[in-house]
Amino acid sequence: MKALVCILLLLETFVFVVQQQVDGGLNENEISQQISSEDGRQNPPQTDTLRAEASTDSQQYCNLGIPDIHAALRELTATVTEQKANIRELTATVTEQKANIRELTATVTEQKEKNRELTATVTEQKENIRALETQLRDEMNKKNEEISNLTLSQVELRKENRDREIAFSASLTQSSIEYIGPFSTEITLTYRNVFTNIGNAYNPITGIFTAPLKGAYMFRISVYGHGGITSTAAIHKNGKQVVSAHDIQPQAQDRLNSSNGVVLILEVGDVVYVRLWSGNRIVDSYNNHNTFSGFLLFPLR
Repeated sequence: MKALVCILLLLETFVFVVQQQVDGGLNENEISQQISSEDGRQNPPQTDTLRAEASTDSQQYCNLGIPDIHAALRELTATVTEQKANIRELTATVTEQKANIRELTATVTEQKEKNRELTATVTEQKENIRALETQLRDEMNKKNEEISNLTLSQVELRKENRDREIAFSASLTQSSIEYIGPFSTEITLTYRNVFTNIGNAYNPITGIFTAPLKGAYMFRISVYGHGGITSTAAIHKNGKQVVSAHDIQPQAQDRLNSSNGVVLILEVGDVVYVRLWSGNRIVDSYNNHNTFSGFLLFPLR
C-alpha cells in the first residue's frame, strides 16, 4: 500500500512538473518544494513516531522500485526544452508558410484580375471582328449589287448600242463599164452594190436612206466620169439638195473625179438620197468609182 502511495505521489509530481515546464518552466528547488508539499498532502499530521515510521517505509519502498526523481526530471526538462525549440521552429515555419500563402493568394488574385482584363479585351476584339465582318459583308453585298447593276446596264447599253449601230456603204454597179445619163431630168441614183448595211436603214432598191433614230449622221458621195460632159451628183434631205460633187473636163479622154460630204441632224423617218443632175453623166464599173456612204455619229434625245 505504501509503495502504491509513493508511485501516485511521483506521478502527480511528474505531471505538475511537465505542466509547469510547458507554461514557463521550474527550477530544481521549486520541484523539491512541490514534492514536499505533495508528500504533506498524502501524509496528514500523525504522531512523531508514525511520521518517522511512514517516512522510513516510504523512503525504503521508493528507493527499492523508483529511479532517481531528480535525474528523471532533469531529463524531462531537457526534452521539454527541446520540444519548445521545435515548436518555435515549427511556428516560424508555419508563419513563413502563411506569408507564402498570402503572397501566392495575392499573385493568384492579380492573375485573376489580369485574366478578367484579358477576357474583356478578347471579347471586345471579337465584337470588333464581328462588326468588321458585318461591315465587309455589307460592302461586298453593295459592291456585288453595283456590279450586277453595272452588268445589267452594260448589257442594256450594248443592246441599245446595237440598236444604234447604223452604217452603210454602196456603189452603183458590180459589172463592167456602165454609163448612167445624161437624162433630161434629175434622177435618184440607186447604189445596188452594197458593201455594208448595218441596221438596214439603206434600201438598195430605191437608193434611199431612212433614219431609224434621231441623231447626227455623216454622209459622203464620190462622182466619176469621162471628159467632154459634166458629172454632177447631189445629196438630198427630204427633197432638198444639201451638197453636191461636181466636175467637168472639155476633152473626151479626160477623167472626172469629185467627192463631197456632210453631217446632218435627222429625225426619225427623215430620208437622204443622191440625185444625178439633168444633162450629166457618170461612169461606173467593177472598180466602184461612184459610191454613197453614211453612218450614225451619235444619237440625240
